[in-house]
Amino acid sequence: IKFEAKKIILLDHSEFNLYSINEELSIDRKRYLVDVSKFEELKRVFESEKPDIVIHAAAYKHVPLCEENPRSAVINNIIGTKNTIDLAIEYEAESFVLISTDKAVRPTNIMGATKRVCEIYAQNVKSNKTKISAVRFGNVLGSSGSVVPKFKKLIKENKPLPFPKF
Repeated sequence: IKFEAKKIILLDHSEFNLYSINEELSIDRKRYLVDVSKFEELKRVFESEKPDIVIHAAAYKHVPLCEENPRSAVINNIIGTKNTIDLAIEYEAESFVLISTDKAVRPTNIMGATKRVCEIYAQNVKSNKTKISAVRFGNVLGSSGSVVPKFKKLIKENKPLPFPKF
């Protein structure tokens, strides 16, 4: 909106998240309830919309859940990213931005490893038209999965805050 996009295409596999972000927007938009790991469903969106810029933030990011569900983490994070990059290239999007994580640096867990694989694919896939880039975020205060609500709850309960193990 800040950069005066003509149209925003929202795509999420979470009905609640898609609904929530939609409530915040006041610009022309289309909404798609789609799982990025399902190539044909995702392809229909690219075919219909032909986006100029793709910002790919669809990933499981909770380390313990990914550790407990490595197959789901691989399917969603790696296959979903590959599908999205491949379709951005096929439909000649001008730009593709992969939202990655600081945990992709020398990963020590499944989530970080899946995101590192995505970064490597993004760095090595060939495209003549689509500029592919990746950015790494750390914990973003107030975002989905932010540690802030957990810390507030622990403080309210007068419990100690967890410290990372180095």
